[in-house]
Amino acid sequence: MDYVEKRKLILEGNINKVILSLATPIMLNNIIQTTYNLADTYWVSKMGDIQVGATAFVWPVIYLVISLGMGINVAGTALISQYIGANEKEKGRDVAGQIVSFALIFSLVLVLIGYGFTPNIVRFMGAEGELFENSKIYLSVMFFDIPFLFITSIFTAIRQAQGDTVIPMIINAGGAVLNIILDPIFIFTFNMGIAGAAIATVLSKAVFTIYIAFALFKKNDGIYLTYNHLKIKPKLLKKILKVGVPSSLGQSGEALGFIVLNMFIVSFGDDVITAFGLGNRINSIFMMPAMGIGGSLASIVGQNMGAGNMDRVKKAFKSANIMSVSILIVGGIIMFFTSTQLLSFFSKSPNILKEGSYYLKILAIASPLMGIFQVCVGTFQGSGHTLYVMIMELTRLWLIRIPLIVIFKNYTNFGSASVWYAMVISNLVICIIGILLYRSGKWQKKVTE
Repeated sequence: MDYVEKRKLILEGNINKVILSLATPIMLNNIIQTTYNLADTYWVSKMGDIQVGATAFVWPVIYLVISLGMGINVAGTALISQYIGANEKEKGRDVAGQIVSFALIFSLVLVLIGYGFTPNIVRFMGAEGELFENSKIYLSVMFFDIPFLFITSIFTAIRQAQGDTVIPMIINAGGAVLNIILDPIFIFTFNMGIAGAAIATVLSKAVFTIYIAFALFKKNDGIYLTYNHLKIKPKLLKKILKVGVPSSLGQSGEALGFIVLNMFIVSFGDDVITAFGLGNRINSIFMMPAMGIGGSLASIVGQNMGAGNMDRVKKAFKSANIMSVSILIVGGIIMFFTSTQLLSFFSKSPNILKEGSYYLKILAIASPLMGIFQVCVGTFQGSGHTLYVMIMELTRLWLIRIPLIVIFKNYTNFGSASVWYAMVISNLVICIIGILLYRSGKWQKKVTE
């Protein structure tokens, strides 16, 4: 399906078909991304539970660094999709060029800073002994993945704004397969241990970034770049940053919250932090449908807002919620009854299986809430009103979850379950806030005006 056909489908096609056609490749893409982590986890688990715990322990730091630049992707999708909806392709190309240039420069700065401060970061988080050494090694290598990850994400944002979610999926599939092949080679054949897992991830992304560089400049009917588009245009970049910065602040604030969360969790012991990491990675697979549906809304909302089809935007919001919640109810039931079996694939430790199984069951019961959360986020991102996304992300962690953990830990006998209960309550409250923000209607103004 070419650019014109995709635009017509998004603006005029059956809304359920549109959501599913865009969401399915995004779901598969997210599963592929999770495969990166699961492949690392599987092979790292062959070395020991402490190595698995290290990869989970430093993930919030990686997420924080990524989040600092991810807002530019959200801004790009919102602006490009609204320009496409308004049939102003050249303005969309200008936006694409600016986000590519910004991502390249900013990611290199993040690599230099992050690599230099890796030991201090891991020590600040409270890691000691083996956890400290393994976390430091893994994180120091993973910082070099940032430029490749940024460019891949930018490419995905540009394609997704046009309604093309298939090509990014194929590229990530290739990277995931290569990563699975390289993991055992670098970890065991080259005897590089946990560093080998990180190196395999970096190289697998780097290879496909070369293809992306060519694809961005290939002429087609939609959004492609020329070198002129890469020249920094201060006025346009300011507009992009106005939309992107709240999203970056929201995501980076959320990542900081997860770092603090890990600091609380590690106080319950290494087994609990490992169970938390494994539980999150397994849960992320079951969350893929909701994330795919939410992601599909970014381009659907953006293009239809650009074309002035607000009734269609509201219809998409309603349909996406019904789909997302229904799918997660089924997924939650499956996860609830298979939690121990899923965890045993990665660890045989009785303590980890006990903690992780209980955590997964709690997540399974509350899983429909994340469907509503993802749909609200996708809608606000597509509209370009990223301030609402920032409010939801920061409120969920800093004003609800972390304070609840402190209260539960110090004034109840919940133990490690303090974290699990706080997560569920925070997700419930933030869904209510998200619906109230949607019903306010203030997000309906186009950011391209």
